[in-house]
Amino acid sequence: MPLVALVWLALSGTSSNWAHLAATILPEASLVTFELMLGVALMTGTMGVVTAWLVASFDFPGRRLFSWALVLPLAVPTYIAAYAFVEFLHFAGPVQTAIRAIFGYKSSREYWFFEIRSLWGAVLILSSVLYPYVYLTVRMVYLMQGRKAADVARTLGASQASVFFRILLPLARPAIAIGVTLALMEAVNDIGAVEFLGVRTLTFAVYSTWLNRGDLYGATQIALLMLAVIVLLVTVERLARRRQRFTLGRADRPQPGSERLTGGRAALAVVACALPILLGFAIPFLVLGDYALRRLDQLADPALWRALTHTVVLASITGLVTVAAGFLLSYGVRLTGSKRLILMSRLAVLGYAVPGTVLAIGILIPLAGLDNFVDARMRETFDVSTGLLLSGSGFAIVYAGFTRFMAMGHGSLESGFAKLSTHLDMAARTLGRAPGATLVEVLLPLMRPALLTAFLLVFVEASKELSATILLRPFDFETLATFVYAQTSRSAFEDGAVAALLIVLVGILPVAILNRSILAETARG
Repeated sequence: MPLVALVWLALSGTSSNWAHLAATILPEASLVTFELMLGVALMTGTMGVVTAWLVASFDFPGRRLFSWALVLPLAVPTYIAAYAFVEFLHFAGPVQTAIRAIFGYKSSREYWFFEIRSLWGAVLILSSVLYPYVYLTVRMVYLMQGRKAADVARTLGASQASVFFRILLPLARPAIAIGVTLALMEAVNDIGAVEFLGVRTLTFAVYSTWLNRGDLYGATQIALLMLAVIVLLVTVERLARRRQRFTLGRADRPQPGSERLTGGRAALAVVACALPILLGFAIPFLVLGDYALRRLDQLADPALWRALTHTVVLASITGLVTVAAGFLLSYGVRLTGSKRLILMSRLAVLGYAVPGTVLAIGILIPLAGLDNFVDARMRETFDVSTGLLLSGSGFAIVYAGFTRFMAMGHGSLESGFAKLSTHLDMAARTLGRAPGATLVEVLLPLMRPALLTAFLLVFVEASKELSATILLRPFDFETLATFVYAQTSRSAFEDGAVAALLIVLVGILPVAILNRSILAETARG
């Protein structure tokens, strides 16, 4: 429905600003978006693959700690990471202050320092918190193949570098593609970080065209252009590997690799694993903690606790609805094998390719139309005004989250069902169990890890969601994300530090449980 609404809106009207947008805004925004996606793809791919390879294939000091700590940046929203990095690296921050103190500089003109408020600053920040998507998927592949392929190659005389580039990297390509695609979708969706850093992407162009210029038609036309580009990229990648097949054996129990690293190699492995954690989690957490400790009086603010309650409730409802729908689709495909249902399930997960700002437009139009229709009929029939039942409540936010994160929930459940042999269903049916009883007594207990994984993934992402929430929230309705965004928009990030820290803390426990669940599921094969 959101996609149909976008197409209908884009084709039903003309934008008075289109000539100006096409001449001045779109070329630059398109180039910036392409460069951002290219940079994020390269950096998240490198960080995720290297850390997953080291943790899964070698034994070195701190490996156990790194194996779960590398997932922690997933709890940090991109916009909060951007705020924290700017505070940490600006002229009055601790890094530049230390440089001036050590070398005796008096002003910033006396030395060069990396400008964080730039395109490449955005690439660094986004990659630092999005690489866990690649890390999780690639680590699962390296653990599931149980080092067998690498051991055989080493037996045949291949060097460690040759094993990595010629065997392990090609084997992990599907997992890399999935992880990088998820990271790119999040990067393209981002509005808070890129706006704060002064990077004008196509998503920002949609947001600015709609709200600043009041041009809804122009915004939807840019949105459709973005969607076409994203679908094209995903299609090209899938076509490039359509003839490739990868088979993984049963998982071995996760354990240190066959080679223990010592000396300089161990030190390099420690640095390679510690650096992403430092950039993606430690710096934001320390900056937020420092500001929050100076503003503990905000903990008595009822508005903050209302925002926390709204965040947890909306994320929980979104997680439950998404998991229920994803389970229905996955089980329906397993039960019937219907090609039509398979096609429907693939259409249902397209929402993740749509940026939140774009999705909000496609949701708001039909919901507002339905609300107005119901209100008009109720006025005519009963002389009662129902107001905005759907578009003026938290329903719109849950709908947006459900649409965006369906891919995560469905993907986890589909993967869980794929690991359960259909012989289980047949055996239960042979013993007299109906499909319903088979589902309840046999499949659901075995699917608990996949159900938990799907719910936690959606919960974490929904609790961080900003772009769609800004546009769809009811009047005087705040989540922690919009609370922080409002403070930062007034150039008072320090006043939003407590709320920002709460977002990270809300995400840490689910991320830790998620990591443990994925490892347990991988160990079961």
